[in-house]
Amino acid sequence: MSSHHIIRDGQEPALIIANGESCSRNLLDQLLEWSPIVMVLDGAIDRVIPLGIKIDILAGDFDRNKDPREILNYQNSVEIVHTPDQNKTDLEKGIELLIERGNTFINIIWATGRRADHTINNMTLLARYKDKANLVIYDDYSKIFLLKKQYTKWYTKGTPISLIPVGIVSGISTKGLVYNLNNEELELGYRTSSSNEVEEDGQIYITYESGDLLMMECWD
Repeated sequence: MSSHHIIRDGQEPALIIANGESCSRNLLDQLLEWSPIVMVLDGAIDRVIPLGIKIDILAGDFDRNKDPREILNYQNSVEIVHTPDQNKTDLEKGIELLIERGNTFINIIWATGRRADHTINNMTLLARYKDKANLVIYDDYSKIFLLKKQYTKWYTKGTPISLIPVGIVSGISTKGLVYNLNNEELELGYRTSSSNEVEEDGQIYITYESGDLLMMECWD
């Protein structure tokens, strides 16, 4: 994955390491380079420690009968935040904590793969917090983010693009893709615009009227 895929827009983004499938060290290092705050969710800490990265916040419900201080004895400056609310996932609580502290740009890794229920829930969180923060999920194969109602960006020919609705999204029009939409509707489970691609080098244009539309820039 090349560095131009990483989103940097104004504020340097915080980074959350969740508990899904691990990513490549190359992607991790790219994201760490721009992240002044690194939060690790409780369930992932055993896999993160061997990577030797600097952790700022460890957050979770710590329901595994482990003393987090024993795990982190090599990093004394880590802030440990106990988030026991069982009505929310650790990722939700981590996002909300960072938002409360003024972080409006948050990158998330290790949030896909492994359990399908976690992957689906994590992707829909991009819509839930859209009014409070810009969230981006990265893995080794894609970058996932919520589109604004009007979106334009330069891409190279053949770049795989998928548009995935959260629920129903109406009034979608696109230009610059191989399979364009003209004031059409997508509905999760019934119709998506998956595995589309950029037709030629240049700008693509996407607009829609209502709903929440996820963009997935893909590579493999």
